[in-house]
Amino acid sequence: MKLFQIEEPDGSPGDPEGPGAAIGIDLGGAHAGVAVAVGGNAVLLADRDGFALDLAVPKPTAAAPEWQKIFEGARLRAERALGRPVTHAVVAVSISPAPALAEMLNRAAAAAGIALLRVEIPAAGGDPALAAAVVAEDLAPRPEDG
Repeated sequence: MKLFQIEEPDGSPGDPEGPGAAIGIDLGGAHAGVAVAVGGNAVLLADRDGFALDLAVPKPTAAAPEWQKIFEGARLRAERALGRPVTHAVVAVSISPAPALAEMLNRAAAAAGIALLRVEIPAAGGDPALAAAVVAEDLAPRPEDG
């Protein structure tokens, strides 16, 4: 039997203390969309067969635990698809949230282990999750930044 080792492209494992992946989350529809971008190219992330998550977007008046649940679900979907931790996100919404809702989104995301980089209304046309993922990639801290 032969054993082999799989390494990162540079030959060393990623820093477990460094920032994880940054994703885009669309909260503007009935169900959240989750996407990631690499090199400006974004792709929607889907659940694996048999592991479907219900990412129904709560009403704006929903309590913090409901918002935390949506962030936890988005993070889980992304981590399963990417095979690495997710620590940051940009959220796309259909209308500008009231200050109280924006603060609740920040708190709920933080409770789910995600640092919100921005909450924005994406430009018309295209998928909001994809647009948010591209912005997340641009705003995310780099591993060398810590």
